[in-house]
Amino acid sequence: MNWLAIWAIYRHEMVRAFRTVLQSLVSPVITTSLYFVVFGGAIGSRIEQVEGVSYASFIVPGLIMLTVLTQSVTNAAFGIFFPKFIGSIYELLSAPVSFLEIVIGFVSAAATKSFLIGIVIFITAHAFVDIEVAHPILMVVILIVTCLVFSLFGFIVGIWARNFEQLQLVPLLIITPLVFLGGSFYSISMLPPVWQTVTLFNPVVYLVSTYRWTFFGYADVNLALSASMIVLFVALCLGVIWWMFRTGYRLRT
Repeated sequence: MNWLAIWAIYRHEMVRAFRTVLQSLVSPVITTSLYFVVFGGAIGSRIEQVEGVSYASFIVPGLIMLTVLTQSVTNAAFGIFFPKFIGSIYELLSAPVSFLEIVIGFVSAAATKSFLIGIVIFITAHAFVDIEVAHPILMVVILIVTCLVFSLFGFIVGIWARNFEQLQLVPLLIITPLVFLGGSFYSISMLPPVWQTVTLFNPVVYLVSTYRWTFFGYADVNLALSASMIVLFVALCLGVIWWMFRTGYRLRT
């Protein structure tokens, strides 16, 4: 494993990210505040509790997941797309660096940026509601896993995209709706039985459910099933990335 190459890619991506640190951190804080005003204030006044938890507190894990998933995909997608756009990807592909080392460098940088944003949102939430985390260590671990998993998916999106329009298509039209429909702002037990079954085909449900469990000790989906689905999703992403590098799909043309 070429750790020097991994560190070089990671450092380059982090330096690029900190050039827009205000935009990266201030925007999620403002967005989170607006969600608390709309959902926590307006809707929370009509829904007092969900599964024994105040609604304003109940939506905190969902808000963190909403931002973290979107940022993970966007950061990783832009990270690999930009070298494609300016042509520097060919220098990287011709260097003595394996596809795994390239993936680790880009994905770990994207996951780090998303994790920091998630922590900022968690701190911001304390300004609106009192939050007690039942499993704080597992909360951090699940947050890191989520950042890594969807950074892998974002890496695929960055390779697939041919232009900036396609790059923004997936986070806006796929990830955000999946998060909203994945139990971020409600418990799937509140849905009719048919829609509960349909919701289980949404991969985001398993992440949101597991993450909410770390806060309140309550999960919509069995934890073992959630862990299995997360592992399956990671395996699929790694398989697709391996195929892309092996065939040169939208990398060498």
